Amino acid sequence: MNMQKAWLYEEYGPKEVLKLGDFPVPTPRHDQLLVQVRAAALNPIDFKRRQRALFPSDFPVVPGCDMAGVVVAKGGGITKFNIGDEVYGNIQDFNAEGNLKQLGTLAQFIIVEENLVAMKPKNISFEEAASLPLAVQTAIEGFITAGFKQGQTIFIVGGAGGVGTLVVQLAKHLYGASQVVATTSTPKVEFVKNLGADKVVDYTTTRYEEIEEKYDFLYDTIGDCKNSFVVAKDDAPIVVITWPPSHSRATYSSLTVRGEILEELRPYLESGKLKAVIDPTGPYNFTDVIEAFRYLETGRARGKVVISPFPLQHLPSSILCESNNNLPPEMVSLKMPVH
Repeated sequence: MNMQKAWLYEEYGPKEVLKLGDFPVPTPRHDQLLVQVRAAALNPIDFKRRQRALFPSDFPVVPGCDMAGVVVAKGGGITKFNIGDEVYGNIQDFNAEGNLKQLGTLAQFIIVEENLVAMKPKNISFEEAASLPLAVQTAIEGFITAGFKQGQTIFIVGGAGGVGTLVVQLAKHLYGASQVVATTSTPKVEFVKNLGADKVVDYTTTRYEEIEEKYDFLYDTIGDCKNSFVVAKDDAPIVVITWPPSHSRATYSSLTVRGEILEELRPYLESGKLKAVIDPTGPYNFTDVIEAFRYLETGRARGKVVISPFPLQHLPSSILCESNNNLPPEMVSLKMPVH
């Protein structure tokens, strides 16, 4: 059996249950790609899933949803991608039947269904691409849930986090909000303004009750709608992305995982209207995953916590596509260059 290095845990608990170990290199089914991971991003769901049994999973579990990498093998039913393509996506479909994937993205090789990934835009790095999928899919779902319309105003609770940084940019550059207001702490005020917010509220010095203007849409990224609801108009949608909602008016926005969403964002990424935001403490090396989780769990991240580079190894020649065709000879000894 061909093995790879991966971060994994065999029991629920704090970050200390994680260990660097060996995990089998999978073989893709007919609709799956085998991807050599070049960068991955951490999300709160990764540590919440590790702390308790949120989703059924077999042990050992390799955490991680987001990745960017290079296709090194594919199943016989794949039509959109070729070996050597640079792709990115969220590999965990939370709405699919059955268990989540046991093998997450904190591994050298992962498998993912064709419909969950997209081609990486050439003008962004693997690290930038890896930071986007789950957060941007979550951000977009909130606008859809609210039925947001061009020209409306939006108040964003938590404008500096992984999802919040994207909500600010999407509101301004994709959804055409007439006014974008976001909250953050004192050190991050200028940072959130530079993302496109028309006004930034420092929550350490201003209470929601002191804000006189009312908004067409309240987008709560941190779960504080029990307090922030007062800034929403009486008939305004209140959307929260944390469960459970802390106010009776709030609607929880779930997550749709599709590669098509990423494809639709390509023009905005290529033009620079939408930018990936990576926390300045990173990227964290593959060997520093526990430290990366420690930082993420403080709740103080500015943008996304990214893991890169990953250790690179030769693709084992015994890995076959589901169609039982051997991989092209040039891929058998492929060693991806360090970027």
